[in-house]
Amino acid sequence: MNDIMAPSGVQFTPVDPVLAKVRIIAEALFLVPAAIVFGVLGFMFSPWFWVGCAVSTVIFVWISWLIPRQVRAMGFAEGDDEFMIRRGVMFRQLTLIPYGRIQYVDVQEGPIARKFRIAQIKLNTASAQTDATLDGVPVEEAIRLRDMLAQRGSAELAGL
Repeated sequence: MNDIMAPSGVQFTPVDPVLAKVRIIAEALFLVPAAIVFGVLGFMFSPWFWVGCAVSTVIFVWISWLIPRQVRAMGFAEGDDEFMIRRGVMFRQLTLIPYGRIQYVDVQEGPIARKFRIAQIKLNTASAQTDATLDGVPVEEAIRLRDMLAQRGSAELAGL
C-alpha cells in the first residue's frame, strides 16, 4: 500500500533527536515557574490557585510525552527537483519546495538550540504559503544544507 507521506524511492533523513530535549526545556522554562507561582498563591491565598498549578503540571506532562513523538516524525529529503520536509503524527504534512522557487535560506538558532548544537532552517519562496521551516538540524548539516539549497535555488532560478 502506498503512503502519501512517503514517496517511493525517497529516503528521509530524521532531524536530531536532541530537538525533543530542546523543546521540552523551552516549555519547562514557562510551565514549571507557572506551576510554582500557582502553588505558592494556592498556599498563601486561596485553594483555587491549586487548579492553575494542576493545569500547568498536566500540560507539561502531556507536552513532555507528545514532543518526542513529534520529533521522531520529522524529517527531510533532497529530491532531484525539490526539497521535502515531513512532519506530524496525527496531522501529517509533507511539503515539497521546488529548488527554483527558493529565494533565500535562513539558518537560525536560539540560546537553548545553540547549547545543543542544532539549528532551524527556513526556506523562503515567492509564495507566502510555501515558506517552510525545518527544526532540529545539526549545525554542520544546516551549514551544508544552507549552501546546497542556496546554490540549487540560484541554479534552478537561472534556468527558468
